[in-house]
Amino acid sequence: MTEDVLEPYRGQLTGYCYRMLGSAFEAEDAVQETMIRAWRGLDRFEGRSALRSWLYRIATNVCLTMLENRKRRARPMDLTAPGSPDHPPGAPLAETTWVGPVPDALLDPADLAEVRESVRLAFVAALQHLPPRQRAVLILREVLSWRASEVAELLGTTVPSVNSALQRARATLAGLPDTTPRRLTPDDENLLARYLEAFEAYDLDALTALLHEEATLSMPPFDLWLRGTGHIRAWLTGHGAGCRGSRLIPTRANGSAAFGQYRPGGEPWALQIIETRDGKVTAINAFLEVKRWFPLFGLPLSLSSAA
Repeated sequence: MTEDVLEPYRGQLTGYCYRMLGSAFEAEDAVQETMIRAWRGLDRFEGRSALRSWLYRIATNVCLTMLENRKRRARPMDLTAPGSPDHPPGAPLAETTWVGPVPDALLDPADLAEVRESVRLAFVAALQHLPPRQRAVLILREVLSWRASEVAELLGTTVPSVNSALQRARATLAGLPDTTPRRLTPDDENLLARYLEAFEAYDLDALTALLHEEATLSMPPFDLWLRGTGHIRAWLTGHGAGCRGSRLIPTRANGSAAFGQYRPGGEPWALQIIETRDGKVTAINAFLEVKRWFPLFGLPLSLSSAA
């Protein structure tokens, strides 16, 4: 058995570690450590268990170690009440505060097609409320459809313990808002095309018409976030008025449409991840640390530098 047999698992392991850790960068680190440990142990593997199960066992142990004594990652709406468009965003918080975006390109295409909704920002943020072992159980059982016996073997525990952990995890998620996975529809894709057109034209009448009345706008690394079409429009005409004349470059993140936003002159400004439901935009998640995010997504740091 050679190292080449491990590489096809990289995408699905990245998706698993991202759900566990809430960070694409930490997920890549965890997968790399998993691969290193697996490479070192290949000569001793001898097919004692399925290769996939063995790799997930290693990845789970790596993630559990990384999560020791660490605060959970969150979204702005998990930390504060909605703010006012009249107030500036304040001081940025550390990157480790936030659930970050993940490029679809890092994930396994087949895995993403089946469980796209389970990498939504809201769902990944909800997972962070679970203790790490409960989180692993829920992801393996509910998202990846492992049998309870397989999860018990992976975690070195019993089937009743796995079922109990799953019940507790479900109860926790049931008490949180917006954790039900959903699929994008053709209407959603049309909505996103209209969003791009309205934002680039800075037609705020057209743009706010696309928003759900309780839509949110968040801007990590700041904890300020806004709720409602009135507040979002006021922000875009006030503190956010510099976005007028922006250009949006489509990409994909968290199983959803996303855009690299460039202000006039080609200045990179935000990675926008757009959430939709029932024909309306329900959330604009604008990640502002572009020097960190744009290279990860293959977006140029200036439009003038694009090939």
